Amino acid sequence: MCRIVYIVLVLAALSGISANGSPVRPAKAHRHAPATSVSHSPHKKATHATPQEVGRAAGLKIRRNLAHRPAKAASLRSPSRVNPLPPPQNSEDQIAQAAIRPTAKRAATLRRTRLVTTPPLRGSYISLVRQNEKLEAEGLERIEDEDDLSGRIAHKLLVPVPASAALLVNSNLPEQHRYCRPWTARFLTDLARIHAAQFHRPLEVSSAVRTVEYQKRLQETNGNAAPAEGDIVSPHLTGATIDIAKQGLSRQELGWMRRWLLSLEAVGKIDVEEEFQQACFHITVYKNYVPAKPTSRASQAKEAQPKTGTSPSEQRKTRQSTLPSEPAMATTQTSQGM
Repeated sequence: MCRIVYIVLVLAALSGISANGSPVRPAKAHRHAPATSVSHSPHKKATHATPQEVGRAAGLKIRRNLAHRPAKAASLRSPSRVNPLPPPQNSEDQIAQAAIRPTAKRAATLRRTRLVTTPPLRGSYISLVRQNEKLEAEGLERIEDEDDLSGRIAHKLLVPVPASAALLVNSNLPEQHRYCRPWTARFLTDLARIHAAQFHRPLEVSSAVRTVEYQKRLQETNGNAAPAEGDIVSPHLTGATIDIAKQGLSRQELGWMRRWLLSLEAVGKIDVEEEFQQACFHITVYKNYVPAKPTSRASQAKEAQPKTGTSPSEQRKTRQSTLPSEPAMATTQTSQGM
């Protein structure tokens, strides 16, 4: 009996729920009814909104929200998904961005570039002839033997190679052969100073003045040695030529040396050749490397006044006797060499 009562109650509840949840559909006649027929009586039950009314209400709400948020409205109206451009930055922001993002730009420019190097300064017979002709025009004569060399050193015609922390002298070079002409010593001082400032390393002089006697002995052991006798001989015999060792120099140093020496050769102050068997720079320095000192007017007037009791020829002989003489240059058969 109780079970039947429960079933009846459940059915009654379900029927009530279905009656309340079903929407009240207006009659078809009301769809075309005029607006004046709508009753505003509070006793009548409110009807549900139509889909058209719901859509109009939603659109009105969206337009109101967009009116208060123009930035969001622009993004919603735009059919594309491209992000808008950021506002312009001030100079400080641009500097900060450039400091933060340099990696991409640098990575694009990190390419292997080929280093342009100066080619070696190869010697030639024409260069050797030019060196002999210029040295002969400057009045420099060949040093015959060790006695001749000692005499010129005593008369200050040759000065020591200016050894320093920036310029070393090969330990195998004899003491008496560590001499050169004064303008050549000035050239070595300038070269060593500029090179040391650039690379913080010293250069090495491997050869300087030679005698004819020494050059003959050198020819017996060194097939690349220039002749000791003839019209065209080694410029080392005058003391104006030195050799700078290439051993131990880096590629950057070799390139710098070639460019610096070529600039001096272009203006006629030196002649340079690059040797490979002995690995050195063979450099002949000319007198015009050191500018001539201007003579004062007082000294010129004093020299112009003749001394009393002596003739001009006697004064000329007196001046010549005070200067050390150099033997005349020998002339024999021409030969080729360095």
